Amino acid sequence: MIRSMTAYASGERTTPWGTLACELRAVNHRFLEIGLRAPDELRVLEPQLRERISAKVSRGKLDLSLRLRGAEGAASLHVDEALLGQLSAIARDAEARFPGLRTQFVDLLQFPGVLRSAAPEPAALQAEVLALLDEVIEAFIAAREREGGKLVAAMLERVDGIAARAADVRGLVPAIRAGQRAKLEARLADLAQAADPGRVEQELVLALQKLDVDEELDRLDSHVVEIRRVLDQPEPAGRRLDFLLQEFNREANTLGSKSVDARTTNIAVELKVLIDQIREQVQNIE
Repeated sequence: MIRSMTAYASGERTTPWGTLACELRAVNHRFLEIGLRAPDELRVLEPQLRERISAKVSRGKLDLSLRLRGAEGAASLHVDEALLGQLSAIARDAEARFPGLRTQFVDLLQFPGVLRSAAPEPAALQAEVLALLDEVIEAFIAAREREGGKLVAAMLERVDGIAARAADVRGLVPAIRAGQRAKLEARLADLAQAADPGRVEQELVLALQKLDVDEELDRLDSHVVEIRRVLDQPEPAGRRLDFLLQEFNREANTLGSKSVDARTTNIAVELKVLIDQIREQVQNIE
């Protein structure tokens, strides 16, 4: 399916160390370019993050943002229950032996090792990050495909317009040829000296051959079939569409240069407008 290069997706995941958030956004770009914003403890994952994205995305300027919220503060503290129990037993024994002694709970918490910060376990945290990224990438691709569907509909509308304009030219060609032949014959008839009939016919054939646009119309029809096929393919098609539009433009220019009738001249202009409109859409396709 055709995908747009512009898209946005985000996701969150609750972990023992806080809430992990991921955002992925993209705009048009000729190649794939990935920018990363992440906490220092997640920077080690950069090669794997890039590899996962490039496996699913081929073009666009992407910004990946990772955040870990709530990983600090009281919620991240861990009490060593075993150590606290041992200290409590010692305190009770000491108070029994020394009646005036009073041990405060805060004093126990200040003993080294009783309170520890629940620092993320690197391997576990990295696994959470990669799992969240996979979810966000899937949502990101789905967003690209939805936008791509809209682009395809807009392009196919213009492609239909190109096919219709080419059909219009085919319908006009016989009358234009007949009119040009009549004009040439009238000019030759006005010559003071009678021309050789064979020579006249030869000149008429050469003049009409210069106006022949059948080949250009056939190529236009062929390009229309091909662009519809490409737009229906599952793989990225942006570069292929760029090439096809160059071919479309070449035929439209040739039609305009061969035109001797205002109607076909106007159609050639309309074709170039439609081609430019398609090109604007293609600039946003992966």
